[in-house]
Amino acid sequence: MKTADAAMLWTPAGWQADSGFDIDDRGGISALRSAEPSESGGWIVPGIANLHSHAFQRAMAGMAERQTNPSDSFWTWRETMYHFAARFDPDSLHAVASQLYAEMLEAGYTSVCEFHYLHHAPDGHAYADPAAMSRALVAAARDTGIRVTLLPVLYMTGGFDGRALGARQQRFGHDVDAYLRLLDLLRAEAGDRLRVGCALHSLRAVPADAMRTVLEALPTDSRIHIHIAEQVGEVQDCLALRNARPVEWLLDNVEVDRRWTLVHATHLTAEETRRVAGSGATVAICTTTEGNLGDGLFPLRDYLDANGAWGVGSDSHISVSPVEELRWLEYGQRLVTRHRNIAVRPDCSSVGETLLRGVVASAAQASGQPVGMLAPGACADYLVLDTDAPHFAGVQASDAIDRWIFSGNRNLVRDVFVGGEQVVKNGMHRDREAIAGRYRNAMKVLLQA
Repeated sequence: MKTADAAMLWTPAGWQADSGFDIDDRGGISALRSAEPSESGGWIVPGIANLHSHAFQRAMAGMAERQTNPSDSFWTWRETMYHFAARFDPDSLHAVASQLYAEMLEAGYTSVCEFHYLHHAPDGHAYADPAAMSRALVAAARDTGIRVTLLPVLYMTGGFDGRALGARQQRFGHDVDAYLRLLDLLRAEAGDRLRVGCALHSLRAVPADAMRTVLEALPTDSRIHIHIAEQVGEVQDCLALRNARPVEWLLDNVEVDRRWTLVHATHLTAEETRRVAGSGATVAICTTTEGNLGDGLFPLRDYLDANGAWGVGSDSHISVSPVEELRWLEYGQRLVTRHRNIAVRPDCSSVGETLLRGVVASAAQASGQPVGMLAPGACADYLVLDTDAPHFAGVQASDAIDRWIFSGNRNLVRDVFVGGEQVVKNGMHRDREAIAGRYRNAMKVLLQA
């Protein structure tokens, strides 16, 4: 049996000195226990769940930063994304996803919810293996050691008006029957580090009747993710054609509960904020992508006051850092309110502690995997902070998490374990160079296409 010993072990109740846990042969925590005092022991925190990822977009990070017109927005960025998406095949997707997942692990993400819609060949025809692109992602997760919740996406229409998918969207599309067959195929292969859930791309891409049919066919414990209310234009279109705002329509027409994760949910009324929190659903906030695309700011303070569940995702991977997602989640609120230290709770005056509590509390619910808390029955997915770094000089339990999140730009994660298996040592993924070499070769091909 493996063990993990910590000089300090973080729990939502606070740091525990000289603590540790036993790890069973399936990579789960079997028991918490005391450990021998050690000045050299690590400061251990839970691994972070990345609740929203489009792996292929890692390859285009930084390539959409030139103005195409004075009204550049998400919708013009999407044109660049479509152009890039058309270049991928299973081999290039595996190489790019492997690079991304290794970067995630080095940064402190130990699990990822992969919102996957590159299903078919670039011309829209199905591969001989309809799960070929999904399997490329599963293989990348397996090869790098990250835990994955694969979320194959249902994408059927090009807008709220039900128009057919455009030429560049053809490789995303399924009818309901084909989509359900894909889910069945992938669920049969799920295992300890792989779960398969359902992703509905958005209200504009999934007609109401199709949504209901899919929801009725899902296993009762299936996780369900959906993009919603990300842009003002989406809200306006939904109002015009459905006479309701997107989140309002979803809550009025579907039984939204703890199985659901609403991705972005940026543009909410006060009533929608209260209702989402009350539903038990998780909101996946993707701060760096939302900032990069000019989407807007999530109403975090009101949502915290309503006791809503939330987590973070790196989405388009313009940044692959949970620290940056959390930092800018707080900073956005400061810029709007012109005050400091916004994300706090009545029982916790530390912004960093409040943010960390939020992401670990929602991880299992959103991913469908026993992750987040370091407790018996949970996965032994954990990080060892680099407390030898100057940023931690004189560190105390009262300020350790705030220093990790708000102190400089050096990665302060030293070692990373998934299921008790070490995948990052001294800040470097175990296969960093080989993965980077395959990524470079894939990028040469992608950029020549």
